[in-house]
Amino acid sequence: MQFLQKEPLIFVTIILRMSFAKVQSAQVTLLDASIIDVEVDLSGGLHAFSIVGLPDKAIEEAKDRVSSAIKNTGFKSPKAKNQKTVVSLAPADIRKEGTHFDLAIALGYLLASKNISFKPDARLFLGELALNGKMRPITGVLPLVKRAKATGFTEIFVPPENAREAALIDGITVYPVQNLTEVIAHLIPKTLEKDIEKNIPYIEKRSLSAQPKTEVVFSVHESSIDLSDIKGQESAKRGLEIAAAGAHNIAMYGPPGTGKTMLARAFAALLPPLSFDEALEVTAIHSVAGVLKEDLVTAPPFRSPHHTASHISIAGGGTIPKPGEITLSHRGVLFLDEFPEFEHRVIEGLRQPLEDRTISITRVKGSASFPAQFILIAAMNPCPCGNYGSRRECICTPQQLIKYRRKISGPIVDRIDMWVEVSNVEYKTLAGEGRRGATSTLVREKIAKARKKQEERFKKVGLLHKTNSEFSAREIDAHIKLPLELRELLNQSATKLNLSGRAYHRVLKLARTIADLEGSEDITQSHLMEALSYRPKATLG
Repeated sequence: MQFLQKEPLIFVTIILRMSFAKVQSAQVTLLDASIIDVEVDLSGGLHAFSIVGLPDKAIEEAKDRVSSAIKNTGFKSPKAKNQKTVVSLAPADIRKEGTHFDLAIALGYLLASKNISFKPDARLFLGELALNGKMRPITGVLPLVKRAKATGFTEIFVPPENAREAALIDGITVYPVQNLTEVIAHLIPKTLEKDIEKNIPYIEKRSLSAQPKTEVVFSVHESSIDLSDIKGQESAKRGLEIAAAGAHNIAMYGPPGTGKTMLARAFAALLPPLSFDEALEVTAIHSVAGVLKEDLVTAPPFRSPHHTASHISIAGGGTIPKPGEITLSHRGVLFLDEFPEFEHRVIEGLRQPLEDRTISITRVKGSASFPAQFILIAAMNPCPCGNYGSRRECICTPQQLIKYRRKISGPIVDRIDMWVEVSNVEYKTLAGEGRRGATSTLVREKIAKARKKQEERFKKVGLLHKTNSEFSAREIDAHIKLPLELRELLNQSATKLNLSGRAYHRVLKLARTIADLEGSEDITQSHLMEALSYRPKATLG
């Protein structure tokens, strides 16, 4: 039997250079933001590049974007080195999504590999990298900057397209960055201008210019339609004036072609501009949703989704809940044309936001509560063919009429403060023989006075509301007083109209708004009767 020759065992100790770095970035979580630590660890071994911390597909692909950006900036690509690279996005229990972390990952790698040296403390890095190292814009910058300031950061680096939005927040220095080279040139200390390793490019020390604070000009919603352009329909215009003054929901019904859509589009210009805090709130929502078209939304938003829109697009949702049209219209107007033609789920989904001014969305991977303080304007025909009660012959069967009207349930009817009929206009009025009504500017000034009156009243009693529509049932009892004879009149009318408790309270709030428009301290009989006249007829709902 042949024995194998025993060779002496030789132990070889390999000393690996372990490198670690941490920089910080952030991501949007629902409508808020979370600070994310980007930790990079390099160790010896076969080539590997992994990102951990519940990343989505876009973050997984960051490995290729970052590697190419680093290479095309003049450094050696992470994929060209025989090493193990681990990027951890912490906290690890928060799901990460988007391309916000590209810049932070690239700088973390260069810092860990000793290619550059800088102090990352109190600095936040946001932005997507192109393969050539150029910065690309991201969404949700405003809430990210607000969170950074609240957390104690003093500097934030963002793509140039996001800089003006970021500069809306005071107390933090915003640097617009064109590419990865610019960031490195700004960050490296003067003593490290020259190569610190043979394979490192020479980058001249240059300081970035901070983005100046964004100047804000507040304005009303621009509309191509003025109230005076709409001939006739004075009762509908009056209804819109009241709705704008007290932020009341309103529905307009009538035959096709009578001006319902024009009236709704003119309505947006009647609302006063947003305050700065409201503008920041609305801008943050639009930025997160990726629909922001300006630096700051200063006018109340006007959203008009098509009646074929899905329930998720209106209410919000998705695997990870996102805001929908209801939230995008926060502090503004949600216009639903052809109201009964929307999905049943869409219409019934308005119940909670119309009552609570928030919308709650629950999904398998999380739940969210989004703000939804908007004015609903609904427009609808009286029947499927549109001619019921008009000068044209209605061809709908009784069954079709019943089915059409049942699309709007009683609870939804109850939650709409005003129901206004928009009937056919006389041809001679359309020909211009009638006088033109008040312009949007004049009506807006009147509405602004009524709004100011409401705010002053709320301040006196210690309420934070801005409009009469925000009164709760308890506050109505405490702050809206009627003389005994008017209370009896209201009770009798409520009995005849078969009003619910909710509708009863909405009549009171509406009467208070009408009195404010007229400059009256007390609600009179005419104010109350006009408020009652806006309750729907028995054929509706």
